[in-house]
Amino acid sequence: MSDQFIEVPVVGWVIGGHTGCLDDFKSGVESIIRLKPDFPEETLNGVQEFSHLQVVWHFSERSPGDVALHARSPRDNPAWPETGTFAHHNHRRPAGLGVSFPQVLRVDGLDVHVTDLDADAGTPIVDLVVVFREFLPRGEVTQPAWPGEMLANYWADSRERP
Repeated sequence: MSDQFIEVPVVGWVIGGHTGCLDDFKSGVESIIRLKPDFPEETLNGVQEFSHLQVVWHFSERSPGDVALHARSPRDNPAWPETGTFAHHNHRRPAGLGVSFPQVLRVDGLDVHVTDLDADAGTPIVDLVVVFREFLPRGEVTQPAWPGEMLANYWADSRERP
């Protein structure tokens, strides 16, 4: 199989919310997912009946040189093990895609108001879909200790930042 690329459309952008590419303190911030104006409003019919979205977005502030195809310690912390590219949830993966599960607050036209979207203002949105409980992972989700240590402040309220 040779190198292959796919082309995906941008369906909208993040308006407001986080800025500065912070690693932590992602809670307590509201933002808007604004769909492109050529989408009919009916594409969002029914979204407000669900509590959460699954949002796929692009790490648009990264550069091609950010891709890291080698094992490294998360956040360059030597206390955590060197793990491979696909054991990280950051912009250094080849496709540069992030996935978030924000809570839906309301829908207003082509604007979906959310909280806990951990993408910065201006981020291109590639896709969004409501969360079906039945599509969440089945069985117990397991992980080593280091993600919990690393992300202890991830969902801390942004207003409590030092």
